[in-house]
Amino acid sequence: MNEIVSAVGEAGRLIAGAEGRLVGIVLLSLRVSLTAVFFASLIGLPLGAAIAVGRFPGRQGLVVVLNALMGLPPVVAGLLVYLMLSRAGPLGEFGVLFTPAAMVIAQTVLIVPIVAALSRQVIEDAWQEYREQLRSLGARPLACAATLLWDTRFSLVIIVLAGFGRAAAEVGAVMIVGGNIDGVTRVMTTAIALETSMGDLPLALGLGMILLSLVLVLNAGAHLIKEAAQRRYG
Repeated sequence: MNEIVSAVGEAGRLIAGAEGRLVGIVLLSLRVSLTAVFFASLIGLPLGAAIAVGRFPGRQGLVVVLNALMGLPPVVAGLLVYLMLSRAGPLGEFGVLFTPAAMVIAQTVLIVPIVAALSRQVIEDAWQEYREQLRSLGARPLACAATLLWDTRFSLVIIVLAGFGRAAAEVGAVMIVGGNIDGVTRVMTTAIALETSMGDLPLALGLGMILLSLVLVLNAGAHLIKEAAQRRYG
């Protein structure tokens, strides 16, 4: 018990003193996850809106596939990206395996289905409410999708935050494609796993505290956005 208390105290000192190794890992984690969320949003939000507004053959099947991919195991996603980026893969010539870029790709693959599926549901609900009004104004499907994306922006921000939380907490895929290289591809989740196995509890606990704080901040932000939207439109 004394060892655990001592490790917690040392972790607090590492955080308070902004220890260089800890700061580097946190900054890399944020850079990778934020970049992945940016690309996932660029792909997932328009895709979700297009599926919500559009009516085309195979739509229901696509919805089912998107919903299923929300539960895509991270290690499977990491393996698929690894095969694509390895020297024998179609993208091997770019040499991005075991770099932060590969980790961004893996996280993007994981987040796109989440963003697309959840945004599709939100926008489809809004489409049911405003469909007749938009059609009476002569709006084309593309304009309808853009209008609904803007109208549901507060809900979509919460979805993006959820995607970021998923990316920041991911460990399996980034370890496969990043290699957990110290100073190059070591992020918070992979560092926690490694440092715990090596017995460096202070650093692992410090990173765990930061990761938990980040999750709490995201949830608080989502709650504040929801409350602001309800006050504005309720």
